[in-house]
Amino acid sequence: MRQDAIAPGYTSAQTIAVLAGSSVMLTMSMGMRQSWGLFSVPITQDLGISVADFMLAIAIQNLVWGATQPIVGAYADKFGSRWVAVLGTLLYAAGIGVTMAATGSLMLIIGLGVMVGVAMSCTALMLALAASARAVSATKRTLILGIISAMGSVGSFIAAPLAEGLISSHGWLIAMVAFLGLCVVMLPGAFFTGSGDKASAEANRNSTQPDATLTLRQVLKDAAGHTGYVITAVAFFVCGLQLIFIAMHLPNYLALCGQAPWLGATALGVIGAFNALGCYLLGWLGSKYPKHVVLGVVYILRSALIIIYFLLPATPATTLIFAALMGVLWLGVAPLVTGFVTQIFGLKYVATLIGIAFFFHQVGSFIGVWGAGLIVDSLGSYDLAWQIAVVIGIGAGIAQIFANDQPKAGIPTPVAA
Repeated sequence: MRQDAIAPGYTSAQTIAVLAGSSVMLTMSMGMRQSWGLFSVPITQDLGISVADFMLAIAIQNLVWGATQPIVGAYADKFGSRWVAVLGTLLYAAGIGVTMAATGSLMLIIGLGVMVGVAMSCTALMLALAASARAVSATKRTLILGIISAMGSVGSFIAAPLAEGLISSHGWLIAMVAFLGLCVVMLPGAFFTGSGDKASAEANRNSTQPDATLTLRQVLKDAAGHTGYVITAVAFFVCGLQLIFIAMHLPNYLALCGQAPWLGATALGVIGAFNALGCYLLGWLGSKYPKHVVLGVVYILRSALIIIYFLLPATPATTLIFAALMGVLWLGVAPLVTGFVTQIFGLKYVATLIGIAFFFHQVGSFIGVWGAGLIVDSLGSYDLAWQIAVVIGIGAGIAQIFANDQPKAGIPTPVAA
């Protein structure tokens, strides 16, 4: 790895280990997370529950993930990422096990909802990006975080076809067993994500940067008073609402439109494949142009795509084109938000601050997944759900474009790569 991409205090081997470990962990964790919508039909039929009941478990998963992310982030900021990620991986597997044993909605909520939700805080996007952000230099940070985020999309490309194939041939329980195998693959990745914990702690002790002496209470006060951070955190709500609505409800929407089950799985795989390109592209754009402007444009473009897709007939061609274009705008938002937060507040409390922003993201996810389930159960269509997603998406995009991006006093503005 080029020396100018390595953070001060890290060796090349440590940086590579952190980035590789984060990538593997993220690939498995996010791949499974993006595929839960494929289990909606078989689980609801097998357990005799409604779509809203299943989506409530997914909604609780997202809300628990968001609520625990700041706490997990603060712990990782103080003690390191390794054991947080390892224990989270084990909890992920345990949550899948409880889900497999479910006989009704309550156990589904405990396993797929609460346990997997906490596990996502420990293994998914925010922790992986926070660990990676510390391991790379400021000038290369947004670009490299974009590349790491792309690995989450590769996971969708692996997990979605795997799940759909096994569900069709052997049932959803065997598909869950395959997901336990993905947790086994995730475990060494989680371990190596923490390879830079000691170097990061040493760098904090020796740092002369203004953020090195900040207390958590002070940085939280500063964040609450920074309009750019507040707008970014609240706008992140829209990101969560739009993405989870598509990821969880697209297979069911296609089933209502009379399309074959393979189309939903293929669409999620296409989203994953094109997201790899999108994460790199948005990471590159974030290193060249103001991150808040790129974020705002992404929210507006997503809303425009949703309008076009849901006004057209749902065919394999329109669905796969929509999936490809939406994939370009998918997880690339996360490195932009992470880069924006580190630009304003530095690195010391990055996991905590993006964890708080992520809480808003997950509140949006909760509303997006459960609210849309209630709407389709009540009205028999997704029209109102996608219309709400469009309106708030456009509003958030406009607000984000005009957000304040000035760093906190004393934090140097990074030079573009």
